[in-house]
Amino acid sequence: MEYSIRNCELSDVSKLVVLCQKHAELEKADFSPEGKEEGLAKVLFSENPKLHCLVVATKETIVGYASYTFDYSTWDAADFMYMDCLFLEEEARSFGIGEVLIEKLKQIAIEKNCINMQWQTPEFNTRAIKFYNRIGAKGKDKVRFTLDL
Repeated sequence: MEYSIRNCELSDVSKLVVLCQKHAELEKADFSPEGKEEGLAKVLFSENPKLHCLVVATKETIVGYASYTFDYSTWDAADFMYMDCLFLEEEARSFGIGEVLIEKLKQIAIEKNCINMQWQTPEFNTRAIKFYNRIGAKGKDKVRFTLDL
């Protein structure tokens, strides 16, 4: 499969929302596309972006993405990268693209002096867990809570 990995561009945002919806479906999560294009465009392309995003682009479209933020760890007293999402369309899986995305994120995190990368995936996503274990990531069992405001 021919592809490139690049920073998300404003023209990618509508397709990014579609990929987010597919990602939510895969993770059995609720998702409404309403207002997402505007919201993502605002945070990705502001003067000081809150969110960063790489996309996997083919000649025709984008087939995947990895979004991330930078945060601070109280316990480590250091910055870390939080990978919020990593998703590839079914037809883009099993080509090693996920590993290339992780490597690109690692390089960005190193350049930003981050102590580590962190992320999460549902327990039932055994394919992702197998991949993350294969690349040397270590899992921690925790329960994630959300409090709607």
